[in-house]
Amino acid sequence: MNILFFLTPKNEVAYLYDDDTLRQTLEKMEHHRYTAIPVIDHVDGKYIGTITEGDLLWDIKERYDLTLKKAEDIPILSIKRKRDNEPVEADADIEDLISKVMNQNFVPVIDDKRCFIGIITRKDVIQYLTEKCGLNK
Repeated sequence: MNILFFLTPKNEVAYLYDDDTLRQTLEKMEHHRYTAIPVIDHVDGKYIGTITEGDLLWDIKERYDLTLKKAEDIPILSIKRKRDNEPVEADADIEDLISKVMNQNFVPVIDDKRCFIGIITRKDVIQYLTEKCGLNK
């Protein structure tokens, strides 16, 4: 099975660029109500990693005197990330996808040049498997 069947393309995904600020990140995550969001390189579109609410909270805690105005000057890449969502390549097999989606809410999908092309959500994979097993009502 081709994993691209599950793909939510980049143009339908909220993501951050590596030169976005903390304020832009907070506003985008709040607007979309995401707890984690992919970060990609603004120049070549390569997947860099994933920033989570936890990453933001711990960094803000360490900065103490942070206001929203000061957050405009903090580059998102200065935030330490605890763990990045591991990507899969577009030609990955279903077994590789399932092993990653079991541990991540979404799996970034990259092309052979490591450019971000979209995500596959755990929800979409579970929904497909539920229908395949005849468990949907």
